[in-house]
Amino acid sequence: MKILLLCNKSPFPPMEGGPMAMHAILTGLVDAGHQVKVLTFSTNKFPAAGIPETLKNDFETVAINLKINPLKAFFNLFSQKSLHVVRFIKKEMTQKLVALLSAENFDIVQLESLFMTSYIDVIRKNSDAKIILRAHNVESLIWDRMTLQHKNPIKKYYIKLLGKRLKRYEMGVLSRVDGIVPISKVDMDYFTNFGCQTPMISVPFSINTEKFQYTAYGAPETVSFFHLGSMDWLPNQEGIWWFLEFVWNKIHKANPQATFYVAGRNMPEWLKRLQQPGVVVVGEVAEAHEFIRSKAVFVVPLLSGSGIRIKIIEGMACMRPVLTTSIGAEGIEYSNGENIMIADTPEAFLEKAQKLIDNPTLCETIGKAAHHLIMNRYDTKKIIINLTDFYQSCITKQERK
Repeated sequence: MKILLLCNKSPFPPMEGGPMAMHAILTGLVDAGHQVKVLTFSTNKFPAAGIPETLKNDFETVAINLKINPLKAFFNLFSQKSLHVVRFIKKEMTQKLVALLSAENFDIVQLESLFMTSYIDVIRKNSDAKIILRAHNVESLIWDRMTLQHKNPIKKYYIKLLGKRLKRYEMGVLSRVDGIVPISKVDMDYFTNFGCQTPMISVPFSINTEKFQYTAYGAPETVSFFHLGSMDWLPNQEGIWWFLEFVWNKIHKANPQATFYVAGRNMPEWLKRLQQPGVVVVGEVAEAHEFIRSKAVFVVPLLSGSGIRIKIIEGMACMRPVLTTSIGAEGIEYSNGENIMIADTPEAFLEKAQKLIDNPTLCETIGKAAHHLIMNRYDTKKIIINLTDFYQSCITKQERK
């Protein structure tokens, strides 16, 4: 099968959620013997880099600066267009896409994220390929949830307006593609309940399980908690602020020896300046898996967001117990208390954190159960088979018409 991946961020380097998800699908398809080309934006915050020699001939980029222009954002208030989507409409991308579709025939064009759906008409005009939307999140749901967390009336109004426009666009575009691949069953159910009748299959983030075939839990730093994620993603910032404000001081007061490490790319200034007892702001780490294995408990206090948390999948694969919210664990086939710990209030976070501090054996037990779950349910080879079967069903359905 010949497939074109149209990406809003480069799959290389796979250093944050979206690129990691794209990288997993790209490498999985190539390893399964499919012909894959990539046309991607290379952003100012996340430039394309480290592309393997074996893929360079099938990899094209378009540079884009995604820094918000205050003037354009202001004038966008007086339009009906989604600011999130219009940022990705670029003439150079259209030109490269037309040239590629005119030169080659593809079976599938996969749009990696809602933000590439602006190019649907271009694809239809220049190709007979089936168009698949890979929905990394329900993007509008993220903004709906963020609205609930804000108290400032002006900021709340602005975020609500952005979310409303994004939702109108997002739900309208679902019927314009040939297939939808939500990254979690929760997101698929959301689209279905909204009335979407486009064929869908839930294909979660996957990992190469051969890289995680550990037999030992290891020796993490005792009484250590950590968070690892892209810190320019607003839901991550929001969740860490909430955890530090309402939970951490109580944990540290009861356990002065406890430490909370905050790591990730693009650390905001307010965290860099933070001076709070027991908190260490690490910033970007050179090797994520080594960092995860060196600590005891992975804290993911998400209050908003959608899709599936890739770093949670990796943390579980690394045999670490994850302490997160119901929203944080969405899309993962977990069993609370068995392979993950769920808490949605400061009191519940404090209770479960203390339970893990008091019982290191429980940390190991949950970590091993988490590892077992990921090895069995999130293997890339198995997931690629399901995805390509879905591709074929979309092609066959069209041929029968």
